[in-house]
Amino acid sequence: MPRTDNLENLVRVCVIGRAQGLHGEVNVLSYTDSPDERFARGSELVDGGGRTYRVRSARQFKRRWILKFSGVSDRNAAEALNGTTLYAEQTYENESEEDDVDEGIYYEDLIGMRAQLADGTNLGEVTDVQEAPAQLLLVVREPQGHESLVPYVEAIVPDVDLDNRILTLDPPAGLLQEH
Repeated sequence: MPRTDNLENLVRVCVIGRAQGLHGEVNVLSYTDSPDERFARGSELVDGGGRTYRVRSARQFKRRWILKFSGVSDRNAAEALNGTTLYAEQTYENESEEDDVDEGIYYEDLIGMRAQLADGTNLGEVTDVQEAPAQLLLVVREPQGHESLVPYVEAIVPDVDLDNRILTLDPPAGLLQEH
């Protein structure tokens, strides 16, 4: 079982999202490069308060994982876990808090980035990342205050510059409300 007395020895494994179905399953946003091992039946994860979560089952659906934990038996219990970050002991030389989710980018790192065209035209700011069935969606607040949903796919988001906090977009006509 992971020890929570020293959080420095723990790595973030996932963040629990919305409930899945009626029987206590949850969607998780995975931050580990070893989900098959981290989400294996019987594996234990802990939250920041030291509560332990034992995995009963796990399955992958497209880009997300759906987990069932011991003691979480209905939708209400699953919904109560939404937003909970889970950790595990660091066990691999190459595993650390900085592990990649999508080519070196945590989805949460996208929030607050400036969105622009390749020529530098300001399109707004990324205010949220939402999970959709086909792909992730970036919520972009445009300069006039409108919010647009932008699919986080390479054809529309060809470049993400983490150092300068700039996300380059190549939006098709009509995707953004103000452009």
